[in-house]
Amino acid sequence: MMLDIFRPKLLNHGNEVECYFTRANRDRIHQGNNRINGLHLGPFSHGEDLAVENNYSLLFNTIQWDRDQLAIAKQVHGTDVTVIESPGVYPDCDGLVTDKIGLALGIQVADCAAVLLYEPKARVIAALHAGWRGAISGIINRGIDTILNLQGDPSKLLAYISPCISLKYFEVGDEVANLFPDEFCDYTSFVKPHVDLKGYIRHQLREEGVVDENIQLSNSCTFEDKTYFSYRRERDKAGRMLALIKMG
Repeated sequence: MMLDIFRPKLLNHGNEVECYFTRANRDRIHQGNNRINGLHLGPFSHGEDLAVENNYSLLFNTIQWDRDQLAIAKQVHGTDVTVIESPGVYPDCDGLVTDKIGLALGIQVADCAAVLLYEPKARVIAALHAGWRGAISGIINRGIDTILNLQGDPSKLLAYISPCISLKYFEVGDEVANLFPDEFCDYTSFVKPHVDLKGYIRHQLREEGVVDENIQLSNSCTFEDKTYFSYRRERDKAGRMLALIKMG
C-alpha cells in the first residue's frame, strides 16, 4: 500500500539524516468498527490498540526503518526535554534529543506543530511537540538549550516546522491571546482573537539563533486541509500524525 508521507527537503541529507511527516491517508486505510480511519499513529497505545500497532508496522515497513529503534514521547503539553540513548516510550515529556545514530525520534500531532531539528556539525537531532501551551512555556528554548549542552551550535541548526493549525482557524480567548506578542495575534479580522502559532514558533527559533535559510516552515493548515487529522475539527474522532527523524 502506498502511503502519503512528506519528506522535508531541508532536513533530508541522504544517509546523514532522514525525517518524515505523515498524512491521514483516510481514503486508503479503513479500519471500521468505529475506529479512526486512516494512518492514525497515537496516542501511543503500548500494544493495546491493534489498529494503531498495524499502522506503525505499515509506516515503518514503507519507509524501511527499524520499528524497534523508535523512541517516542508520551506528550503532556509541557516543556520537559529528555536526552535519550535508547528506544522506548518516554513519559511526561514533549521533547526528545539524541546523538545516537539509528535511533528514531517520534512526535504525534493533530493541530499542534512538530518541530524537528538537526545540527550537522555536532551530529545531534531533536523532535519537539509545540502546541500553544508548549510554545508559550518555552519548549523551543528548552530543546535548543539541550542541543547546546551536547555541543550544538544554533547557527548550524536546521529546523522543520510541521503542518499545524493556521492563524485563520486558530480562534482563542483573550486569556490565551494575551500570552502571545501582539505581532502574532489578529484581534481585528475575526469576532475573537486568532493566533499565528507557526509564525510564533519560527520567531522563537530565530531568537535562539537559528538563521532564516535554515528554517523550513510548512504552509499547510491541519484544520483546513482534510488530508491531515485535526483535533479542533474532529475532536475525539481525530487521529494523530507522526513526525519522525533519525540519523544514519
